Amino acid sequence: MIAEIAGAASRAHVLDVDADADHNRVVISLAGQPADLLDALFSSAQAAIEKIDVREHRGVHPRVGAADVIPIVPLGSASPDAARELAHELGDRIWSELRIPVFFYGHAEANTLADVRAGRVRPDLGGPELHPSAGAACVGARHLLLAFNVLLADVDLKAARILARSLRESAGGLRGVQALAFELPRGRVQLSMNLFRLDETPPSVVVDELERRGVAIRSQHVIGLCPARVANSAASGRLLEARLAAAAARRGAELCAAIGDDEHTRLAARLEREADQLARLGANPDDLLAGAERSAALGPVFKAAGVLGHDLESLLDIAARGLRSAVDDETAARYSARTEALDRRLRAPAND
Repeated sequence: MIAEIAGAASRAHVLDVDADADHNRVVISLAGQPADLLDALFSSAQAAIEKIDVREHRGVHPRVGAADVIPIVPLGSASPDAARELAHELGDRIWSELRIPVFFYGHAEANTLADVRAGRVRPDLGGPELHPSAGAACVGARHLLLAFNVLLADVDLKAARILARSLRESAGGLRGVQALAFELPRGRVQLSMNLFRLDETPPSVVVDELERRGVAIRSQHVIGLCPARVANSAASGRLLEARLAAAAARRGAELCAAIGDDEHTRLAARLEREADQLARLGANPDDLLAGAERSAALGPVFKAAGVLGHDLESLLDIAARGLRSAVDDETAARYSARTEALDRRLRAPAND
């Protein structure tokens, strides 16, 4: 079922599919140009609605529907307003073509996702009753956030709920933190968080705060993908920008393979290997610098191969700049020649 829902989004670049059996949820991360992304999100939502019956759904995480939350996140030069326009186009299609009620949330909307989950508002499209098997879809534009879960050691559910409440921004805790506590099978207790002011409160700040309070941590988990600039060790192999570069390499490989001569066929094989390696890129400083260099280097390769279009160029530019921004000053100074060469390449006009 998950493969079919993700496969329905193939019009865009599928960056990641992250399924969680305890929460009984799957997070599918996509990227693409607006028209492609609109079609991909609609097709994936349609597949989820056809295959999931919320009346039979079991999982610890709160939900309102089969295609539960569909955020549109602007990357690169895209604006929040443009993302909101796309969210409304998608919501209109979900209601008009699938007859699933839609809540709009996020940027420039009156309601928050918390309002929807708490049942404080009615759907913006359709309703007031939700679809019996598919519930409703929550669609909205928002900035990057990170879903970050921590398994706690030697903490019961009651204490974990008190801890979660004390960490929330709404309760005077850490800036940009939403938190819930769940009891998982086999007696495990999880602190489940959304970090929505990442420049102020990245995962490292949350971990430091828990350690300051004497809270023992069993393990840390990034759900979906993490922006490189705030990544800690838990995000290794799950970096947003590295996955963008990997998606570009994979699409470049497809285009080269379609040309089909010997040179392009060999290049396609190399690009497939590069895509696999980029997708697993680590979060340590040396890896981040190398990932930025590799992302920046792919553009000239694609151009020489005759497969560089606006879509791939945008993916690679966002990837290279995002990874470069994550390189700390110490690493930049240690590899000053490499860093300066990378910065010159990123400053160069796109058609160079």
